Amino acid sequence: MSITAIHRAGHRSLLLDLSGPGTALALSSMLEAEPLSGQQEVLPGAGSVLLSFDTAASARRAVPVLRTLDPGELPPGTGKLVEIPVHYNGADLDEVAALTGLSREAVISIHCAHPWLAVFGGFAPGFAYLAATGGELFVPRRDTPRTRVPAGSVALAGGYSAIYPSPSPGGWQLVGHTNARLWSLERAEPALIQAGNRVRFLPAREHLPPLQTPESHPEGPTEPGADALEVFASGLQSLLQDKGRRDMAGIGVGTSGSADAASAAQANRLVGNDSGDAVIENLFGGLSLRAHGDQVLAVTGARTGLLVTSPGETGLVSTPAQDAPFLLPDGHLLTLGPAREGLRCYVAVRCGFNEPAVLGSRSTDTLSGLGPQPLVPGRLLPLGAAAGSRIVGHPEPGTVPEAGFAEPVFLRVIPGPRDDWFGSAGLERLCGQEWLVDAASNRVGLRLALPVGSLPLERIRAGEPDSEGMVTGALQVPPSGLPVLFLADHPVTGGYPVIGVVAERDVWTAAQLRPGTRIRFSLADEDAPVE
Repeated sequence: MSITAIHRAGHRSLLLDLSGPGTALALSSMLEAEPLSGQQEVLPGAGSVLLSFDTAASARRAVPVLRTLDPGELPPGTGKLVEIPVHYNGADLDEVAALTGLSREAVISIHCAHPWLAVFGGFAPGFAYLAATGGELFVPRRDTPRTRVPAGSVALAGGYSAIYPSPSPGGWQLVGHTNARLWSLERAEPALIQAGNRVRFLPAREHLPPLQTPESHPEGPTEPGADALEVFASGLQSLLQDKGRRDMAGIGVGTSGSADAASAAQANRLVGNDSGDAVIENLFGGLSLRAHGDQVLAVTGARTGLLVTSPGETGLVSTPAQDAPFLLPDGHLLTLGPAREGLRCYVAVRCGFNEPAVLGSRSTDTLSGLGPQPLVPGRLLPLGAAAGSRIVGHPEPGTVPEAGFAEPVFLRVIPGPRDDWFGSAGLERLCGQEWLVDAASNRVGLRLALPVGSLPLERIRAGEPDSEGMVTGALQVPPSGLPVLFLADHPVTGGYPVIGVVAERDVWTAAQLRPGTRIRFSLADEDAPVE
């Protein structure tokens, strides 16, 4: 039996342990060819497969079916062959030689001697973990990671090799560089290397031009006089967000999308849009927008004051209600005051924003840099055309209470998939004490700190698990014992154990929590409809 264990990873996902990366790839291929009922996404890891479903019921029904599957091993030599020319002049090549007891030439020879198998992706779009199929070059990560590794860097760490597709921090040992474009939105398949591919490194004999730079994505033009919203002031952080990107975790692309999906859907509903249309997600208020043409808007989420001013000499003022549609006449300016309660405000406009989509979404992913650039003063946001009969909604209660969240804020958590790294005592500590929202939190994750009297989580197993798929809401626990609650822009894979997964609706609440907020976790009823 190739599937050695099946773990819950939240209400709608399962994490399958397998006998090795070859089996994980074989199972992934099997499930992509013949999907299970309700199956949405398949993500292989080093020795696991993460399966996501449309509902919790679909995930439960899949378990007995999965227990009957035996995918076997991936046959040797299968998979597309990708050849990568490399200049072996990396800053750590001598260090790798010393660590392995080999000469520089021997390191290069072993690196090129056999194809490497792309077993899974993650970390960044286009980044693939390559496992050796012949001689291994096992070296540890650097003691101190670099703050910036250039794009095209060829590296080693553990038993893997990889190529950095874009400039980023990293702790792998650098042995060379390539000018191959690992990631390009100009291709039908943006990722040059995908799981299941074989990669052969070749010593580059020709001169390589300078290393690649990140691709720029120019904003679409807006015709003079066209319906639009103009950014007058952007506040601390204002981003376009929709429902995000689906089914792209295999090439290192996370879902992203609105951090508080309930507030975003409410804003769209109020102006008569589809729930997944793009909105502006604004941090702490301070956003100002000028209307080009008469526009219908709604603002939801964090509690803020709304002010509309006239362009005329009189400067007429109105104060629309939040969580209700209102008219912003041509030339008038809407300003969001400082957020009083909650963290993120959502602004929807009737007919939605007509920005160019990137990989099927208008969401800005702050981790990978995909999607529209953050909003800046002077930017014009074109609007879509009216389609069919869109009914403007009635005022609704806010998703963030006017009086704020009662402290502590309770978040429901489903144990697993790696709660066995902490045991029953770990779950008791997670739920038996308070935690604080740390100021270093962002759209990637809610970092937790310890109030006086609380203790970090302690592992009962040594080492680190192999990298595996991560879901939104995962409570990943690094060696510090301080959990990180993954939000919308989290990486698709991770190498720290996940003690539990926060229920989806509670993740949206977590996205509204300010630094210093007290949190308590409670174990969710496994069969309760908390999706």
